[in-house]
Amino acid sequence: MLRGVSVSLLPADRFALRPADRARFERHAERAVKRARQRGEALASVTVRAGDEVDPAAVAFASRRAGEPSFVFEQPDRAGSALAGLGCVRELEGRGLGRFDVVARAWRQLVETAAADPVEGPPGSGLVAVGGFAFSPQGGSTPHWAPFPSASLHVPELALHRRAAEIRLTVTALARPDDTAGDLLARVDRRLAELRQAPLPLLDPEPVGRVRVASTMPPEHYEAAVARAVERIRAGALEKIVLAREVAVHAPAEHDVPAIHGILREAFPGCFLFAVGRGSASFVGASPELLLRREGLRASTVALAGSARRSADPAVDDHLGEQLLGSEKNRAEQAIVTRRIERALRPHSVWVTAASEPVVAKMANIQHLATPIRAQLAQPVGAVELAGLLHPTPAVGGEPFTTAAPLIPALEGLDRGWYAGPVGWTDASEDGEWCVALRSALLDGPVARCYAGVGVVADSDPEAELAETEVKLQALLPVLAG
Repeated sequence: MLRGVSVSLLPADRFALRPADRARFERHAERAVKRARQRGEALASVTVRAGDEVDPAAVAFASRRAGEPSFVFEQPDRAGSALAGLGCVRELEGRGLGRFDVVARAWRQLVETAAADPVEGPPGSGLVAVGGFAFSPQGGSTPHWAPFPSASLHVPELALHRRAAEIRLTVTALARPDDTAGDLLARVDRRLAELRQAPLPLLDPEPVGRVRVASTMPPEHYEAAVARAVERIRAGALEKIVLAREVAVHAPAEHDVPAIHGILREAFPGCFLFAVGRGSASFVGASPELLLRREGLRASTVALAGSARRSADPAVDDHLGEQLLGSEKNRAEQAIVTRRIERALRPHSVWVTAASEPVVAKMANIQHLATPIRAQLAQPVGAVELAGLLHPTPAVGGEPFTTAAPLIPALEGLDRGWYAGPVGWTDASEDGEWCVALRSALLDGPVARCYAGVGVVADSDPEAELAETEVKLQALLPVLAG
């Protein structure tokens, strides 16, 4: 049953800073202004406890100004983990092969000059930068991906973080040389006064007008691309390549992003749910794949590859899972991903360990082979840089990737943009969490572009691979097409 989030409507004054918090922010603002006059700019930030009735996603959707940057990232089954941001006081961008390092360095410099509360609470609960990266170093070049640069992190004006019953609100302002502490405080007060929380809306069950769904390229094009890839693999050019499809959904009215997110949250609570708003466009998804989580010197990830459909019959569903676990083709594909991740982490770690056998990870409409991987870092490499070391894994790229990289766009015939790229956040300690943006769609007005891909190996069958993309597209197509 589709329903909104069961929270009460919260008034704006629920989010106002208390006198002690205002005084603390004002002290930070004074220091930030002094630093800005020396260095050109500096952040002022304060973090306060919020009530346990606050839903970060509901606040972000209800309080977003028209067209402003917004960010929602949550995994309900992981202790209610959620991070939502509104506005942008500073954007960090990069392009090309070094984009992860460029953005990480810019964030580190901002944090070094920031006047903010000491880092307390779980990762992500204070000063943060949120956003994502395109799959390709030069990705996002087509007009519909223009609001989503190749590498783009925003420092939000407001951020709400939830882990279990612990909810924190962080408010941030950017000081320039001609600012005063009073200017920064006034900006913060104005923004806090606009915050609201309301239940996520419901999708219209009977929309007026017809929805049209069509592949950007004919299905036959995709089957031919898989066949050509198999020829390359059997000739020894590479072990694996991942090929994606784009399917467009043309609706009679604008797609309702908050309602779509609400449905995905109910249907896929174990996935990474994200909704990144830039201008009139939003990038939304329910991804099963963790690229990287860093907490101090601990890093964790999951090698995810190989998939099978689900069944409403438990016995059939278990049988499908057993077949997946016993499939040589899927086991080989999964092992390629595991080896590459271990190889990327090992030079930066004291130890790296992977489960000896993959397990079956069951999502609402699909099941995958998954191998958890953990590492103890030898030195504090930041979450953004670690994400750059791991991206793209063979689960979304290929092996070896140097060979697969030019083949992917040539065979697919599309600009992936942020699809299959990292989406997530990093904090002032350079901890962070990044998912691989799978089961995702780019929404702009009445048009939604949905993406799904599969791993192609030597014994891949083009018709079967096309069918697998159809299964993966079922995460979003029923929601978007009604």
